[in-house]
Amino acid sequence: MKPFPVATALTIAGSDSGGGAGIQADLRTFSFHRVHGTSAVTAITAQNTRGVTRVDLLPPESVTAQVDAVASDMRVDAVKVGMLAQRALIEAVADQLARVSLGPIVVDPVMVSRAGSRLIDDAAVEALRARMLPLAAILTPNRHEAKLLAGMDIETLEDMREAARRIHALGSRVVLVKGGGMPGALRGTDVWFDGTRMETLSVAPVDTPNTHGTGCTLSAAIAARLALGTPPLEAVRLAKEYVTSALRYPLAVGHGNGPIGHFFPLIQD
Repeated sequence: MKPFPVATALTIAGSDSGGGAGIQADLRTFSFHRVHGTSAVTAITAQNTRGVTRVDLLPPESVTAQVDAVASDMRVDAVKVGMLAQRALIEAVADQLARVSLGPIVVDPVMVSRAGSRLIDDAAVEALRARMLPLAAILTPNRHEAKLLAGMDIETLEDMREAARRIHALGSRVVLVKGGGMPGALRGTDVWFDGTRMETLSVAPVDTPNTHGTGCTLSAAIAARLALGTPPLEAVRLAKEYVTSALRYPLAVGHGNGPIGHFFPLIQD
């Protein structure tokens, strides 16, 4: 039987034992988009819908070996970079991505949670800013990450736009400032800036506490669309639509904030 031709995407991110975020969410998202998913695990977390109880970081050499194994054998049409957590790992992955010829890179700068909890130290933030951002075809900071990168408070739509301008100056080709943590009517509103074009992308917010994995899923969906050859702005629009639909069909698992329904067409009423 003739093999089925398929685009391939690589996620470089942490593992979520509860299955709601990280590489588990990324691989489900790739599969939904009919993209073959590959992975390089950066950290092993012990977590569930209630929270994270332990994080074990893998050595940089282990992570780069995983990337080499994939890249030496397969064409990688797009890359999603998620949790890197420490300076040495950020620098090792950045060196490798700059050296190896892969598809466009979507960077989800996992620095601050949507609730505002800091996840990495100052040295890692600076490494991310100096080494990883210039490699990003699309950077997807949430409100708190954008605040940290731009060095300003973000309360209004114009603040989001100014933050996008400041972050773009750090080297990413496109900056998508996400509004999931914004107040009031701005929840669900993202700002796109590519150095020339400023776009406001809005969807109706979904009222659910089960939002675990939305940031991972959005960046993975953008990467999947880029792997399929979709132009960047359209890739972001389609990814937002996918996440919004998945939010409408969260999974009834666990006793905390549950995951979104990545395969929502299979569980629709």
